[in-house]
Amino acid sequence: MADTTRFPRDVAIVGGAGHIGLPLALALADRGLRTVIYDINTQALEQILRGRMPFREEGAEEVLGRVLRSGTLAMEDRPDLVRECRFIVLVVGTPVDEHLNPTFSAMHRAIDGCAGVLRDGQILILRSTVFPGIGRHLQAYLRERGLAVDVAVCPERVAEGHSLREFCELPQIISAFDPEVLAQVRWLFGHLASEFIELSPMEAELAKLMTNNWRYIQFAIVNQFYMIADRQGLDFSRILHACRHNYPRMVGMPGPGLAAGPCLVKDTMQLAAFSQNHFVLGHAAMLVNEGLPYYLVEKAKLQANLAESTVGILGMAFKAESDDPRDSLSYKLRKLLALEARTVLCSDPYVQDPTLVPLERVLREADVIFVGVPHRVYRALACDPGRLWIDVWSCVGSEAR
Repeated sequence: MADTTRFPRDVAIVGGAGHIGLPLALALADRGLRTVIYDINTQALEQILRGRMPFREEGAEEVLGRVLRSGTLAMEDRPDLVRECRFIVLVVGTPVDEHLNPTFSAMHRAIDGCAGVLRDGQILILRSTVFPGIGRHLQAYLRERGLAVDVAVCPERVAEGHSLREFCELPQIISAFDPEVLAQVRWLFGHLASEFIELSPMEAELAKLMTNNWRYIQFAIVNQFYMIADRQGLDFSRILHACRHNYPRMVGMPGPGLAAGPCLVKDTMQLAAFSQNHFVLGHAAMLVNEGLPYYLVEKAKLQANLAESTVGILGMAFKAESDDPRDSLSYKLRKLLALEARTVLCSDPYVQDPTLVPLERVLREADVIFVGVPHRVYRALACDPGRLWIDVWSCVGSEAR
């Protein structure tokens, strides 16, 4: 179905050096599609050209080496090669502004930046989480500019760090405003997925938002449970085990912890805005999850004199085994502790941040230690009685338990 006469290349990933775009580019190029990465992050592009991933992604460096040798992957910091591609995958989302409302400026900038190289007959695929209705808005926006470029909405649903595997394991949601365009995007993603779910564009946009919101609300419920039990001096990990053990109706119950990352809060606020702020569960979830760092600091203040203490935070990524610190609540925790403690020392085995210190220093100097992220390396640590540990995850010492 590829049109090699009009389009000598198959697919361009706009913003393709990031966590969403690069794994997709690698997966498609590894299956023989002539793939282009367009990204203005020249430092990341140079690193990729040297065969090194700019972030942690399971199995990616092996695939990167393979596609660089095969010649199926091209990279540039200008949009010139975009004109040669049948499909253009846009991984720019719709963030929220200071009023917690979605903003479309980044999307418009990305389209305007490519407008000079867009050609009639191309298909623009929205891959990131977007505000419901943005697909139809962009279709009209392109038509107003005189461009016969069709829009499709095919949201990604993979877990960061495991994208290459989950591309092939999870059903792919596809949608378009035209049946022929829908067939084209099915062909493209058919190189990865074996099962498809066909929706209208707005249904696809809502499905992605609701998926992230469901996860965020689940975290909020269990975090509220944790605070209820903890205020009574009870061990919530024991209660959680009792709720879940061999009880299928609770199998999906997560554990408590800092619910963060570049999607969950943002997407909850997008759905709230879409519902004209009638999404009370979403607002309540944000209050609980964003309030957990405050609760943990207050918990520590009841047990230690933070003003005279050196405090450590273990884990600054937004989730375990990740090097991505975007919107991590560990940084919010650090800001709160900076107002309360004598010194705050932070460590993470994966995050690149010049303000972080080695784990050994935190363990040597800290009087109070918070576990921000449950990296595996912390499971072997012992909660020595000489200091206060605040570990909402019940991570430390779990290997021994």
